[in-house]
Amino acid sequence: MAKKRILSGMRPSGRLHLGNYAGALENWVKLQNEFDCFYFVADWHALTTNPSAAFEVQENTYQMIIDWLAAGINPENPIFIQSQIKEHAELHLIFSMLITTARLERNPTLKEQVRDLNTENMIYGHLGYPVLQAADILMYRANVVPVGEDQAPHVEITREIARKFNQTYGEVFPEPETRLTTFARLPGLDGRKMGKSNNNFILLSDPEEEIRKKVRTAVTDPQKVRRNDPGHPD
Repeated sequence: MAKKRILSGMRPSGRLHLGNYAGALENWVKLQNEFDCFYFVADWHALTTNPSAAFEVQENTYQMIIDWLAAGINPENPIFIQSQIKEHAELHLIFSMLITTARLERNPTLKEQVRDLNTENMIYGHLGYPVLQAADILMYRANVVPVGEDQAPHVEITREIARKFNQTYGEVFPEPETRLTTFARLPGLDGRKMGKSNNNFILLSDPEEEIRKKVRTAVTDPQKVRRNDPGHPD
């Protein structure tokens, strides 16, 4: 019996941190023996919230793939870069005819990102992010998509697009299932979600002394962030 197929992708943001590992990589490694796995660098997605990231993509891609392999991703699995396969853009264009802007605006993940980025003038690339993601997933006819809970609404949009396409043109694409990661959001050193934008992360590639230094700054009791605050750290 043929294995089901998984597609996993990540935006190239450079060296990965523990939040990336707990939220995605650890799960990717575990699923390798169970599924037929495809991995891709989502470099076009990196431009949806930061167009100037184009100048950093090449170096960030190199660093990120090194971390993938160091974490245990088998290099014999297909690993590719999104922008080098133009069919991603072509299928994205076709899929954009099958979904309304009103549906995309109801995406709860989008609302969180708009709040976090504190932006009022949204570009289409950001609004249409889930449509490009649907093209990424369905082009390879993935059956399962491992994601954190914040990306689950995007997979649901992918399922809706697949359903609409199949109803319009005939059965072509499977409706992929969501496989949630164990730790959807790993707390950072300050208690907020770990991320580079919050500057509260520990890199997978950090040397031991740097890790020790960062851990010593971690907040263990939200009621006692500063040394002279009342309370007892957990």
